[in-house]
Amino acid sequence: MIALTPVTSLATVERRDRFMRVAAANPRILVGGGIILAILAACLLTLPLTRPSTSSLYYDRQDLTAVRKPPGVVPGARGWFGTDILGRSLFSRCLIGGTISLGIGAASAAVSLVLGVSVGLVAGYRGGWIDSFLMRTVDVLYGLPEILMIVLLQFALRDRVPNVVVLFLAIGLVSWLTMARVVRGQVLSLRGLPFIEAARAAGVPERRIFLRHIFPNLAGPIIVYATLTVPRAMLEESLLSFLGIGIAPPLSTWGSLASDALQPALNPVNPGWWLLLFPCTLLAVTLLSLNFLGDGLRDLFDPKSGDTGY
Repeated sequence: MIALTPVTSLATVERRDRFMRVAAANPRILVGGGIILAILAACLLTLPLTRPSTSSLYYDRQDLTAVRKPPGVVPGARGWFGTDILGRSLFSRCLIGGTISLGIGAASAAVSLVLGVSVGLVAGYRGGWIDSFLMRTVDVLYGLPEILMIVLLQFALRDRVPNVVVLFLAIGLVSWLTMARVVRGQVLSLRGLPFIEAARAAGVPERRIFLRHIFPNLAGPIIVYATLTVPRAMLEESLLSFLGIGIAPPLSTWGSLASDALQPALNPVNPGWWLLLFPCTLLAVTLLSLNFLGDGLRDLFDPKSGDTGY
């Protein structure tokens, strides 16, 4: 007896293949995603070498005989980006700093997504006084200075949890407002569509409508906004580190490296240009690549775009 493949399965496979083809043909996704993967792989694969050990790439290994040496003077990979004012390898500090910066950006975006999606879904689907209460709360929080709120949350939590956790929690807890509005608007537009009304008329439970019909249709906007939230969180972390209230030394992020390098790099007598150049370049390239990736994903998921995979 010949087993027949369901038509829905064939349609799903064909749709997935088309989606992958369109994604692979989008230059923004290829360039942005490729650069992000390369930076992420470099940071993660070299992480064991930057930990406290006998490795020359240990991020806090000090050598007072190699203080502020420009790139290429110190032999080996340790001297590729030069050394800082304590003789530490800037290359290894950029690697560990990239790991922490990307980790804080991704964790902050995850916190922001959980809060924003939850509030937006409930407000948009339930409506009524629940919607009014949640959205007025969002409006009030929008009126507060974001950086001030991050600083206050950081000072309130830093004695209870590790510094890295405090930083991504503080950034994530103030970054969910726009996501809540985006998700609420999408839910309001979906709630009145014919297939939702048909599901209600057929007696489908609200929980199943919520989880099987509304939530999957929000995947596109959520993924796109998540991609754009990561660079925003990284930029806020860099600003906090630049102001001296970010990651505690001897750990580093790209923002803290730029902050530490500002005065030595701009010294008119003996400038250490490499101290500022490499962290800022890595941060700028990463932020631009994440924005390219977000723009490509937006084109991919936008049904009005000719590049959509749907």
